[in-house]
Amino acid sequence: MNLLKNHAFFPFFTLIVALTLANMCHAQNSSQDYVNSHNAARTAVGVGNIRWDERVADYARRYANQRRGDCAMRHSVGPYGENLASGSGAFMTGTAAVKLWVDEKVNYNYNSNTCASGKVCGHYTQVVWRNSVRVGCARVRCNNGWFFVTCNYDPPGNWAGQRPY
Repeated sequence: MNLLKNHAFFPFFTLIVALTLANMCHAQNSSQDYVNSHNAARTAVGVGNIRWDERVADYARRYANQRRGDCAMRHSVGPYGENLASGSGAFMTGTAAVKLWVDEKVNYNYNSNTCASGKVCGHYTQVVWRNSVRVGCARVRCNNGWFFVTCNYDPPGNWAGQRPY
């Protein structure tokens, strides 16, 4: 028997798939998932944990909602450090965004405190910045169907002449 041709089974199957995908997306966008992703990178370089802060998260949510109309990768120029990511498809979760930033580690040279020539590493250094101890993040679906993710850091990092750890 072909279960997909069984009309009684198909709505049940569709519901199970939808609930599974919704749960996966939510699970990768919770405040604890953001914190865990950050702290894994911080632990790898001996930096203390960062914690979720609702005040910083409120700021991130407000700014993410402002970007809903255009999904533009434009910084808020606010009082916090900030990392941004955007992409299409449900794979652009909060944890996927943090992974994009952490993957810049290969471009960072601790000894010279610089990024490799022509490469970006400032998102990574903000994730592991030792003095940034509070984080708040948000993810919105933009009008164009893409997702916009922002994480804000208090106090901000990436100070010229200082190493992140």
